[in-house]
Amino acid sequence: MVLQGQRVVVIGGTSGIGLAVAEGAAREGAEVVVASRRQQSVDAALKRLPAGAGGRVLDVNDEGAVRGFFESIGGFDHLVYTAGESLLLRSLAETDLGQARRFLETRLWGAYTAVKYGAGSIREGGSVVLTTGTAGRRPLPGMTAAAALCGAMESLTRALALELAPVRVNVVSPGMVRTELWRELPEAERDGLFRSSAESLPVGRVGEPADVAEAYLYLMRGGYSTGSVVVVDGGGTLV
Repeated sequence: MVLQGQRVVVIGGTSGIGLAVAEGAAREGAEVVVASRRQQSVDAALKRLPAGAGGRVLDVNDEGAVRGFFESIGGFDHLVYTAGESLLLRSLAETDLGQARRFLETRLWGAYTAVKYGAGSIREGGSVVLTTGTAGRRPLPGMTAAAALCGAMESLTRALALELAPVRVNVVSPGMVRTELWRELPEAERDGLFRSSAESLPVGRVGEPADVAEAYLYLMRGGYSTGSVVVVDGGGTLV
């Protein structure tokens, strides 16, 4: 177990992909610390994680809170960032610019802030794993904000890999995954989206958080990977 005895911090680690990453790292023997905006989410995640896991409430849009968070937790080996609000799916004409800025605030600037204040606490041989999405490579109508975010995250990853070396910095690009990020869609519309996506994907199904978590675990273990984008999309960018 390569992660045995290592310390992994997962911001956004109380649900969806982030929680699956935390569970996977813990199974490999890592000490896990999860952080999320809501205490209720932290408490629920800690019930699923093994004894010894830690949880903190953290608003990634509050720079002082992020700085204080990293000052208080001490050294660690890997920083994983999966935090984000529900997906913003609107046509350009219908998009509220304030909402679009808030969407980018958590996903892009929250990640930027976390790396800024967390990188100095990463131990030798450690890494950062960020999160993007396939909308930057295969955008669809209604995904202008998501496409802009994904392109920015990939570019940020490459720049950080050079600036923070020898700390490794990589990013995972999930495709259609069954998580809480789709909760804003009405249930019937959401189920229809998952069903039609499954029919079009080469693997014949949409992804689950555990499918994507494997990529984060690989990037934490993989000492020769940096500046990489790992796509986990069931072949979605091919069709």
